[in-house]
Amino acid sequence: MKGTMLYEGKAKKVYTILGEEYQRILEYKDDATAFNGKKHEVFRGKGRLNNVISSHIFQYLHQQGISSHFIDSLSETEQLVHHTCIIPIEVVVRNIATGSLTKRFGIEEGSAFDQPIVEFYYKKDELNDPLMNEEHAKLLTGVTDEDLTLLKQQAKAINAHLQQMFDEIGCTLVDFKLEFGRMHDGKIVLSDEISPDTCRLWDKETNQKMDKDVFRQGNGDLISVYETIWNRLKEDIHV
Repeated sequence: MKGTMLYEGKAKKVYTILGEEYQRILEYKDDATAFNGKKHEVFRGKGRLNNVISSHIFQYLHQQGISSHFIDSLSETEQLVHHTCIIPIEVVVRNIATGSLTKRFGIEEGSAFDQPIVEFYYKKDELNDPLMNEEHAKLLTGVTDEDLTLLKQQAKAINAHLQQMFDEIGCTLVDFKLEFGRMHDGKIVLSDEISPDTCRLWDKETNQKMDKDVFRQGNGDLISVYETIWNRLKEDIHV
């Protein structure tokens, strides 16, 4: 069933499927990276956790009417997905100020926004994924005004659904990154993954960080944190 490896990124591998032109196998790795690959470690079991968490979240979003590349979970570390051509834009949704936003604008850490902030970043590791405006996005990636409107609408809808889901398992969704891709018919759908690798999550009672920041900042055990998120999600009655 699994064909040749098409691509290996920092956290995943992509394989063809024999006899299937428009489907791919996504395999999650045990690698953890930060600062565009400058920090790198391997954590046994991380690939499994990212796969099961992301699969669960994609299934939840499908129930809410959000289209994505996800089809099914194949194994502990593999997903069956639709083939998409990734649009080189990282769409970041921020509900609470932290990270680079506080440094750029001097906003106090932990400040909650009345409305979510949607940002676009150019997906280019060698340039450190710079922040860009809509005119930059059209120039650099070939997207249209209509495409950008769709990305913002989808990002805000996904944010609303994820805020509710994480709230029910005792977590605050601080911010997160999304990627979108075009299917063979041109339709733009949610792609990549949604996991503690791509979300900032804080425990509602303790404000403890429950995401990859524990690895970035070296102040916690990544696997136990991810296991906690997965154990809470498994009890989610919505999936």
